[in-house]
Amino acid sequence: MPSPLIALSAGILFLAVLAIIFWPDRGLYIRWQQARRMSARVLREDALKYLYAGELEGRAVTLSSLAGELGVSLDEAARLLGEMTRLGLVEARDDAYELTVTGREVAVQVLRAHRLWEQYLHDFTGYSEEEWHARAEEQEHRLGPDEVAALDERLGHPLYDPHGDPIPTVEGEVAAPKTIPLSQLEPGDIARVEHLEDQPEIVYAQLVAEGLHPGMEVLLLEKTPQRIRFLSRGDEHVLAPVLAANVFVRPAPKEKAAEVAAPLGDPLSSLKPGEEAEIVDISRTMRPVERRRLLDLGVLPGTKIRAEFVSPTGDPVAYMIRGALIALRREQAEKIFVKKLTSPSGKGIK
Repeated sequence: MPSPLIALSAGILFLAVLAIIFWPDRGLYIRWQQARRMSARVLREDALKYLYAGELEGRAVTLSSLAGELGVSLDEAARLLGEMTRLGLVEARDDAYELTVTGREVAVQVLRAHRLWEQYLHDFTGYSEEEWHARAEEQEHRLGPDEVAALDERLGHPLYDPHGDPIPTVEGEVAAPKTIPLSQLEPGDIARVEHLEDQPEIVYAQLVAEGLHPGMEVLLLEKTPQRIRFLSRGDEHVLAPVLAANVFVRPAPKEKAAEVAAPLGDPLSSLKPGEEAEIVDISRTMRPVERRRLLDLGVLPGTKIRAEFVSPTGDPVAYMIRGALIALRREQAEKIFVKKLTSPSGKGIK
């Protein structure tokens, strides 16, 4: 017969295990249930978002296309559509599915959360561009309507996310400009980049590495089945047609050709100690957080700046601006464009 102490210890241990599993709000069982519900909600909201994207693009969403988008079997997609139909979120139209008014409201909420969160990551964090989409995919299911409204207010009610995708209003209105793929331009055409498609991720990463961004203007130089070559502010870019098809542009007047072809300036990183220059512009690829810091330091177009000395490791470099010495990393200095004024000897540049 076990001793009373052993029995008591076993009883306490048993109760502790039960508490860990079934404790209100924090127990493992409750957490498992919450995770299960969250997983089902995520799948449902991803489906609604896909249906809404199809609506905006004038594309029919079928059972097979939804299954392919979500990465689930046809049986799972059919079960999901059946559930959303019972909830009054979607309805069948011939062989396709469409959103109901209620389903559209939920889809707009999720898409607004996603694109506003991407804009937040762009404006206020140091996350790389390649991380924005995945992080927004997680956050879009956690933000409630009031939180999305507060985020929109904080960001100043942006119309587009950092990729150039339109951010729908609460009512579902979208201010989408009419664009065409870069691959549809002809040599000699001028256009303004409005949107970079962020899916698939491997393609988007290559566009970012090429230095492309919404707002840049391009002059198409060459178009062949193998490559598309274009200029932007004196820099030449070459893309495979499959990559260029993910860059969406709006045609611009050809009279801007000389402006688009003209170099913006030399990168600040090209200055040697003793050389002085005038700041011309700051690249739009620089994150807003860094841009604001530079503006606070007086790094403004029209301001004179001089390279003073290089750190022992070669990076950062010290620059004199407005009577103050500041240190900039090379990656920052490469995004600041200048017009050289003097050589290291102090003589003017001819």
